[in-house]
Amino acid sequence: MKRYIETSTTQKVFRWLLAAAMLYAGISHLSINRAHFQAQVPNWLPMDKDLVVILSGLVEIGLALALGFWKKQRVYAGWALGIFFILIFPGNVSQYINGIDAFGVLNSDTARLTRLFFQPVLVAWALWSAGSWTAWKTRNELVVPQ
Repeated sequence: MKRYIETSTTQKVFRWLLAAAMLYAGISHLSINRAHFQAQVPNWLPMDKDLVVILSGLVEIGLALALGFWKKQRVYAGWALGIFFILIFPGNVSQYINGIDAFGVLNSDTARLTRLFFQPVLVAWALWSAGSWTAWKTRNELVVPQ
């Protein structure tokens, strides 16, 4: 798989938007929205909810920085972020099933259900904007930037 691939201006803009959103989400995990994120951690998860929120916030910050600044590993950062979105999906399902309100906008079953359908969009966004899909399709070539 290519470790580095050129992306279009549109991909770059969307990548930076996603990186900024992930950086904000990660910081808010550690600060202003910590309680909201704790409420989303499923009860069946055998870990302290606060620890889960702290760790996921740190992961989000790391992935945001990698997506935005680590050019040689951006393809892998896209894959990692896509996988991260899949891994947190059970928390979103739990929030929907248990009717847990959060952030002042996820306060209805309709809003929580809509969020579930947006999760695949986030996965696709991460893979497309980082060039991960393109790199996977052309994985027999390797280009390392100068």
